[in-house]
Amino acid sequence: MNIKRSIVLRVRVIFILVALAACAIPYKIAVVQLKEGEKWKAKAEQVNFQYREVPATRGNIYAADGSLLATSLPFYRVAIDPTVVKDVKFKNGIDSLSRLLSSFYKDKSATAYRRMIQDARTEKKRFLVLNRTQIGFQEMQLMSKWPIFREGRAGGGVIFEKVEKRYRPFNSLASRTVGFLNEDENGAGIEYSFNNYLKGTDGKALFQRLSGNVWKPMFDADDIKPENGYDVFTTLDVNIQDIAETALRRQLTDRDAAFGSVIVMEVKTGHVKAISNLQKNKSGVGYSESYNYAVGDIGSVEPGSTFKLVSMLALLEENKVTPNELIETGNGAHRFYNQTMYDAKYGGYGTITIREAFEKSSNVAISKLVDMHFGSSPSKFMGYVEKVGLAEPMNLQISGEGKPFFKKPGAKNWYGTSLPWISIGYESKVNPIHTLALYNAVANNGVMMKPLFVKAVGSGNQMVETFEPTVYRKQIASEKTIKQLQALLLGVVETGTAKNIKNDNYKIAGKTGTAQKLVNGKYTETYYTSFAGYFPADRPKYSMIVVIDSPTGLAAYGGDVSAPVFKEIADRIYALDMELNPVDQTKIFTAENLTSKLPEVGTGKGEELQGIFEQLGISAKTPSAEDWISVAVTDDKINLKINDTEKPVVPDVSGMPLRDALFILENKGIKVNYNGRGRVIEQSIMPGTQLTPNTTINLVLG
Repeated sequence: MNIKRSIVLRVRVIFILVALAACAIPYKIAVVQLKEGEKWKAKAEQVNFQYREVPATRGNIYAADGSLLATSLPFYRVAIDPTVVKDVKFKNGIDSLSRLLSSFYKDKSATAYRRMIQDARTEKKRFLVLNRTQIGFQEMQLMSKWPIFREGRAGGGVIFEKVEKRYRPFNSLASRTVGFLNEDENGAGIEYSFNNYLKGTDGKALFQRLSGNVWKPMFDADDIKPENGYDVFTTLDVNIQDIAETALRRQLTDRDAAFGSVIVMEVKTGHVKAISNLQKNKSGVGYSESYNYAVGDIGSVEPGSTFKLVSMLALLEENKVTPNELIETGNGAHRFYNQTMYDAKYGGYGTITIREAFEKSSNVAISKLVDMHFGSSPSKFMGYVEKVGLAEPMNLQISGEGKPFFKKPGAKNWYGTSLPWISIGYESKVNPIHTLALYNAVANNGVMMKPLFVKAVGSGNQMVETFEPTVYRKQIASEKTIKQLQALLLGVVETGTAKNIKNDNYKIAGKTGTAQKLVNGKYTETYYTSFAGYFPADRPKYSMIVVIDSPTGLAAYGGDVSAPVFKEIADRIYALDMELNPVDQTKIFTAENLTSKLPEVGTGKGEELQGIFEQLGISAKTPSAEDWISVAVTDDKINLKINDTEKPVVPDVSGMPLRDALFILENKGIKVNYNGRGRVIEQSIMPGTQLTPNTTINLVLG
């Protein structure tokens, strides 16, 4: 009886609790709806609606002539809100739209697209990604005219989600200098160093979160529009850059070298016109830019004999020697304490002048002279290293500049042999751009300019900041010493270790460098070769350094490996630069002095020839603006025909200026050698000859 009563009591308690709970739930709902409704409504809106960042359009990077080096191109992901389309519009347009989508993306049938959009409309989905493939601006414009889409966002529900991608019109040209920026805002080159200018200010816009954690942009009066980034205007010249990269890549390939760098700089301004860094790919085939050896820490190496310019500067400034003074080099070996210094020439040079010692790059002569005159006061010699700006970084515009390294007299690592070895470019580290700045200063009569990569930042014609040429050292040496150094550098090319690049058209001044590479504490039979100098030597406009690391083959010295690259680049710059090749005014034809005889006209681009005809008042019409046109002229008639350069054969470049001929031939993979000045009057391979790999053509200009 007691058990039965206990069970009944428990059942009654359970019923009471259930009843109370049943009453509490409606009560709680009422409290939530009435008392806390605004609070939870606000939370729901906060979860489903959110102001999110809208990235600003990144600024462009331009070359010196206005050519575009990097820009942000708009791409779009196509989505639709099918619920906003009116029934009649939807019914009349869905079949056509589905067919167009199927034809464009080629991933689903028209039926599949129709079903996908119809299902989303039925389920009242507000955001449906039609395809994740991103489309370009022109394609977006085309789609905007399609059925349903042509009603716009409000009437047709179409949503073009904008995504910007960085694009380089010249592909890999100057890629490491132009640089990059990753998602963490780390990177290299101009993209990274000038990011604060380029990136602009992000805006904010209202987005709605839909199923699948997809955020749909909404229109809202409180949206903050992004402020686009500023453009960066560099000092680079795309033509010189192309010339430099082509010549460097060819020599690296021929010599199977590890890496190489070229820097071309304008003497008076310090404007860097080209900078190329090519390293052998990990696959062992081909070369690409992956590190800025010309500027960075890894590029800081023992410079070798290009440093002998500093040694001669110190000796001449101290009036210790004269260029015509004699120096004994013996059999090409000289002992300093426990180490022996050797000359590259077996058997040595015997007794020679100091001028000859520099021109022949005698290690024994230069190290003996420096040890003789500075051995008791090495700090005085190292003071000249500081004076010429080689001891410290120059705080360049692009990040990652390598720090030079020089031992200090009196330090634990300073030995009796340190000064002789430093004097010829060992036991120290300098990167190529520091060495070039020194040679540029000699060309600039002693004024050292800081290398400049960017000349302005702004938008359109409005510049927010300009960077003028900067003097880094007002005078690295006396006028007398600079003149003597200029003569010594000219002598290296005229009669010394770089006489193989001497030419009749213009003069080059410079110095070869060859340094044995230190591997695991021992010097090996692999070399770091270089040539630094300027041209034309009698009126310097450009300075340049070429370095090639670990070339293979015989004669792996600076004069044999790097100097020819210097000359190839210099030749082509010289041919292209109108300032260095002034036009003969007596040969200019104008409308005023034009006689009944028509002027001689060369082959050229259609639009350029048409411009010449119009300037001269000649009635002639080119058959195409884009093609290359061959011109045949008689006394009273001009005959024009399209010169087809697209066929896989050797093109006809007769009558073309060197610049145009190089452009056409090298784009076909043809190696070009040329002689003379002016237009092409003869080519060694007949036009129309079938192209073969590694074709070389010789041009005669006149």
